[in-house]
Amino acid sequence: MIYWKKLSQEERKNRIQKALNENVNFSKDASLGYPASKLDGKVFYDDAPFLKDAPTLQTYVANPNHIGCHTLGTSESAFKGTQEIEREVLNVIAVDIFKAKPETIDGYISPGGTEANIQAIWMYRNFFMYQKGAKLDEIAILASEDTHYSIPKGANLLMLDWLKIPVAYENREIDKTALEQAIIAAKQSGKKYFIAVANMGTTMFGSVDNPDDYTQVLEKHNLDYKLHIDGAYGGFVYPFSNQKSTINFSNPKISSITIDAHKMLQSPYGTGVFICRKGLIENVLTKEAEYVEGMDLTLCGSRSGANAVAVWMILFTYGPYGWFEKVSVLQMRTQFLCHELDELNINYFRESFMNIVTIHSEYIPEEIAKKYDLVPEQHNEGNKWYKIVLMDHVEVQHLTAFINELKALAHA
Repeated sequence: MIYWKKLSQEERKNRIQKALNENVNFSKDASLGYPASKLDGKVFYDDAPFLKDAPTLQTYVANPNHIGCHTLGTSESAFKGTQEIEREVLNVIAVDIFKAKPETIDGYISPGGTEANIQAIWMYRNFFMYQKGAKLDEIAILASEDTHYSIPKGANLLMLDWLKIPVAYENREIDKTALEQAIIAAKQSGKKYFIAVANMGTTMFGSVDNPDDYTQVLEKHNLDYKLHIDGAYGGFVYPFSNQKSTINFSNPKISSITIDAHKMLQSPYGTGVFICRKGLIENVLTKEAEYVEGMDLTLCGSRSGANAVAVWMILFTYGPYGWFEKVSVLQMRTQFLCHELDELNINYFRESFMNIVTIHSEYIPEEIAKKYDLVPEQHNEGNKWYKIVLMDHVEVQHLTAFINELKALAHA
């Protein structure tokens, strides 16, 4: 690990206080030109004594605006302290978790994984149009039917075709024959450039795509492509549970990754992370944002620096070994649940390195599903799956109560 370490409570508090001291202080400084301020003190009690021991809450009250991308060029100098905190977060995630070389990535803390995925599609669409002379109707998105809805949403916004690739019902693997057929048909209809999205933990199943399934076929047909990894759910699980994984920047074919901090990392909603290789994010520069110091290279524009501080606090509270231990505990709980389901001969899907178990709906009565807040694949009579996510709050006692109810039904 180069950047990631475990810090004491005092060290964390002092680091955030230093960052806030380097920012503009709207309570004391004569800052006349910013259309922003700290949170309203009459409502949010900025003088509350407990704030001195709550660095993240201090940052929310201070309300720094992290507009722009702080890994490239200059940024708003009024918030340089907490921008540095954001860079530290991005270095931990890109270099220490996803194996990038230092100083080779750009990115930002986004307001969620949906935006981060759309940011990737937007960036690649513009890359193909600006750098390759592509026409809009020559670009297509490749992603599986299990892909998060942010991908079709992005396709709609950016006026691109999404080629939805089917997956096998039981093991959720991409149908490689159907993938090649879709690519051949797209090529024949005039598509020349492809944005491939591989999942690291799909929303419903936790399934992990093999990125090679996309790249091998695209290269076989001599097609231009960019490969994005949607690790919104799995990004803070899979690299720790599967330490031999190469779904990271050690694979030169992967150009960008999305991770959500408000899922496994338990940061406030909405906190996504977008990281990409150098030389790409410039394709979404908004030149008209001339009043912004530096370059606005993000979809959202203004965003809260407090979210970056929240992620920093979590990462540096645990450190890499503490986080590995947490993921390991969740893996053991997941295995416990799977063992109990096996004993009951209940069919389910589980990606072996993930902490999601998705059960065939025929085994789960609706009243039990509602009691335990199981998530259905679809909210109608045709639902075929229910999902259990082994988060930190889901303990063995909860799983045992659930299993005991299923056992009682089996013996009724």
